[in-house]
Amino acid sequence: MKQFFSSKITVAILLLIVVFMTGVVGFHFFSDYSWIDAFYMTVITVTTVGYGEVMPLSPSEKVFVSLLIISSIFIVGYAISVITEYILSKNIGILRQKKVQKKLKSMHNHIIVCGYGRNGKQAAQKLSAYNRPFVIIEKDEEVISRFSEDGLLFVLGNAIEDETLLKAGIERASTLICATPNDADNLFIVLSARQMNKKLQIISRASEETSYKKLKLGGADNVIMPDKIGGDHMASLVVVPDLVEFLDNLTVAGEQDSINVEQIPFEKMCPHGKEQAIRDLDVRKKTGCSIIGYRSPTGEYIVNPEPSLILKKSSKLILIGRPDQIESLKREYGV
Repeated sequence: MKQFFSSKITVAILLLIVVFMTGVVGFHFFSDYSWIDAFYMTVITVTTVGYGEVMPLSPSEKVFVSLLIISSIFIVGYAISVITEYILSKNIGILRQKKVQKKLKSMHNHIIVCGYGRNGKQAAQKLSAYNRPFVIIEKDEEVISRFSEDGLLFVLGNAIEDETLLKAGIERASTLICATPNDADNLFIVLSARQMNKKLQIISRASEETSYKKLKLGGADNVIMPDKIGGDHMASLVVVPDLVEFLDNLTVAGEQDSINVEQIPFEKMCPHGKEQAIRDLDVRKKTGCSIIGYRSPTGEYIVNPEPSLILKKSSKLILIGRPDQIESLKREYGV
């Protein structure tokens, strides 16, 4: 955006200089005015203030002045519109950032998404679908101007800078998603973020396999390689197409014929804090959803847990169901 306005303003200024120099040189050589008089005549002609001529003009000189007035009207009008647009865009950008900073002050345990490219957009869409509070760090003003109307919160700046991360509330955030296309930038962000917030969950994107270990060593909890996932996915469509299509449906939210997966923490399933067996919850009868997984407090996953399994504190249940059943589940347990 800065380059765009900078180029337009440069063109406008160059056109103003050309028309001004044309007037001065034309009055000096064509009408035999002194340089001072030529400068004065050019100023009153370009600005159309209506003062009288230094000396009477001949017919040919009147034609020159007329052409100078017509060209200057268009050029000055263009320059004014460009400068006005630039000033307004700067003011709107400043007001937008002040509004974002005001909202960020009241945000806690939010998610920070670094970069609003292809992966950043997908992350934002998923977070919006789950009503999770998040803010996006983006260094391209044009991208921010284009998508701010969608109700998204943007922080203008480069995420590799500590000041930008602090503006996004890194010290109060719960999760950081590094979605920039540059592995070096992601590594730098991970290192800085880990130093600022030791408890932060960090998820980073990686393009090269060599970057995977570096990001993990730098402090990333999870490292995702979209290109590798995409290749595996396409190959799986050849080997086990029906299974892959079914699994794809598990991630689609909002469509009536899709299947959703949801996770519910122990605190929601057992609000009184009493540890219970899965059969005692009677989730299937209450909501229509089925329990397909259990995550223990130590992080161990159990697929298709037995009905006799006792839910422990700090554990989570993973459930599957149609969208209407998932909604019923959320209403039942206040998720």
